[in-house]
Amino acid sequence: MHTSRRTLLAATAGAAAAVAGAAPALAGTAKHEDKNREDKRLRGLISRMTLEEKVGQLFVMRVYGHSATAPDQADIDANLAEIGVRTAAELIAKYRVGGIIYFGWAHNTREPHQIADLSNGIQKASLEQPRGLPVLISTDQEHGIVARVGTPATLFPGAMALGAGGSRTDARTAGRVGGAELRAMGILQDYAPVADVNVNPANPVIGVRSFGSDPQAVAGLVAAQVKGYQGAGVAATSKHFPGHGDTETDSHYGFPVIEHTEAQWAELDAPPFKAAIAAGIDSIMTAHIMVPALDPAGDPATLSHPILTGILRERLGYDGVVVTDSLGMEGVRTKYGDDRVPVLALKAGVDQLLNPPKLDIAWNAVLQAVRGGELTEARLDESILRVLRLKAKLGLLKDPYVTGRGVDRTVGIPSHLKAADRVAERTTTLLVNSGGLLPLSRRTHTKVLVVGADPASPSGTTGPPTTVLANALTELGFTPTVLSTGTAPSAATIAKAVAAAGDVDAVLVGTYNVTAASAQRTLVNQLLATGRPVVALAIRNPYDVAQLPDVRAYLASYSWTDVELRAAVRVLAGRVGPRGRLPVPVQRADDPAVVLYPVGHGLTY
Repeated sequence: MHTSRRTLLAATAGAAAAVAGAAPALAGTAKHEDKNREDKRLRGLISRMTLEEKVGQLFVMRVYGHSATAPDQADIDANLAEIGVRTAAELIAKYRVGGIIYFGWAHNTREPHQIADLSNGIQKASLEQPRGLPVLISTDQEHGIVARVGTPATLFPGAMALGAGGSRTDARTAGRVGGAELRAMGILQDYAPVADVNVNPANPVIGVRSFGSDPQAVAGLVAAQVKGYQGAGVAATSKHFPGHGDTETDSHYGFPVIEHTEAQWAELDAPPFKAAIAAGIDSIMTAHIMVPALDPAGDPATLSHPILTGILRERLGYDGVVVTDSLGMEGVRTKYGDDRVPVLALKAGVDQLLNPPKLDIAWNAVLQAVRGGELTEARLDESILRVLRLKAKLGLLKDPYVTGRGVDRTVGIPSHLKAADRVAERTTTLLVNSGGLLPLSRRTHTKVLVVGADPASPSGTTGPPTTVLANALTELGFTPTVLSTGTAPSAATIAKAVAAAGDVDAVLVGTYNVTAASAQRTLVNQLLATGRPVVALAIRNPYDVAQLPDVRAYLASYSWTDVELRAAVRVLAGRVGPRGRLPVPVQRADDPAVVLYPVGHGLTY
C-alpha cells in the first residue's frame, strides 16, 4: 500500500470516527469494564476457597464408570485401585477436582443418554459440596482415528482426511456439528483440533491426526475447526504445543526430541498455534517433547518455563487455559518423579493438570509445594481464574445441566449424519488408477473379494472395516465376499485369500501401515499374481502406496471409521468422483529423498 493511500485511509477512518462520535472506543471500554466486573466476581469465588479446593480445581482426572454414583462393580474396583475412591461423586468429594476426562476404556461413553446422565451426575455431586463449582468435562474427540464418543453420535473424517478435502468450510462444519453433539451430552472441552504439522512420515503418534505437512494449510484448517467447535459452545484445544509433528518416538512410551532450530520451529510448527490463538482458542495442550533450540535445559515442554511462559504466553500473547497432555505418559515421567511433575508444570505456566497416574501423589505434592513456599497461593489463583473464566464463558456457572430432549434433538440426527457423509466424499483420494480400472462397474466386476486389516474401532462402536466395505458394496449392487486377513496375515491366511480370489471379478484390500517387512505386502503381491484386478484402500496412512507399487488402483481414506469407508466405496464405484488431494508427500519406500506423489496429488475420473 502506498503511503498516500494509507494516509488517506487513516484520515477517512478518523473522520468517520468523529462523525460516529466515540462509539467504538466506548464499546471497547464497556467490554473491558464487563471483563473487569466478571473477573472481580470470579476472584470473589476464589477468595472463598480453601487451599485444598484451589489445588483440586487445577486437576482434570479420569474416573471409571457409566454413572457418577452407581458404576458397575468392576469400575468401582478400578477406581479403588487407581484413585482410592469408589465413584466419580467420591472423587469430587475427596479431591474437589475442577475437571473430569471421559474415555471409552473407562466406560464413560456407552451411548448419548448415558453420557448426558453421567455429566449431570458429576455436576450434581460437585454442586452439592460446600462452595461447590461446576466441573469442566472434557474428552479427546478428534474424529477419525481418535474418537471417545461413538455411534449413534455423528462421526466425522479426521484431520488428515479434512486436509485432503482442503475445505475450511468442511473443517468448520465438522467442528460445529461435533461440538454441538458434545455439548448436548455435557462435554464442554474437546481436546481437538491437532495443530501439529506432520512433516515426518515415520511419526508413530500423530500421523493422520494432523491436517497435513504444509504449515499454512494446517493453520487455516485449525482456525476453521476452532471457530466451529467454539461457535457450538465447546472449548477447543489445539495440541501439542510447541509441535509434535516431526518425531519418530511416541511420547506415550518414550521421550521424543525435536531437533528443529528456532527458525525451523517458527516456520514449520508455530503457524497453526498462532492461527488458533488468532481465532480465539480457549485452551492449548502441551507436548511431552524436548526441543533443545527452545529450551536447552533438557526438560519436556510441559515442564518448560521458557517454552510455556516465555514463548506461548509472552511471545505469542496467549492468555487462555494451558492444559498438560496426560501426566501418565512416559514422555513427562522419564526425568522427574510423579510428585515433581505437577509442581514443575505449574511453575512452567500450566493451568490444568491432566490425568496424573496417581492423583493422591500429584494433589498432595501441589499442596505441599504451596505450604512449603515453592509455589505461592497467588500462582494457583492465576490459573484458577483462567479456568473459571472458561467455565463462565461456556455457561457452566449459570446452568451446567443437560437434558434428554437436548440429546434427542442434537446427537446423531439425520442432517448431521448426512453432513458427515458429504464431507467424507470430498476427502477420499485416488492415488493410482492405472489403465482406468476405477470406477468399478457392478456389471463387469459384480463379485468382489474384500480382504485386509480390521483394526479395532477408534470409538469401540464402528467396523470391522472389511464388513463395512462389504456392506457398502452390497448397497451399491455388488456381491462381496469377506475375508479378514489382519495386519500380519499368516501364510495360511494368505493362501486362503488367494484361493478365494479365484472365484471373483475383483479384489478390494484394505491396507494398514504397511512396512517393508509387512506380511500385508506378501498378501497383496500374491493376490496380484492371480491376475484378478486388485484395488487397494489405505485405511490409515497414505504412505502405504509406496510399499505396493504394482497395485493398479490405490485409494486413501485416512481412517477406518464407517463414514470414511462408505465414502471410499461410493468413490470406488463411481457414485461420486474422487476429490481428495494428498495433504502430505509420499516418498519412495527405498529412497525417501525421491517424492513419488507430492502434496496436492489426487486423480479424478
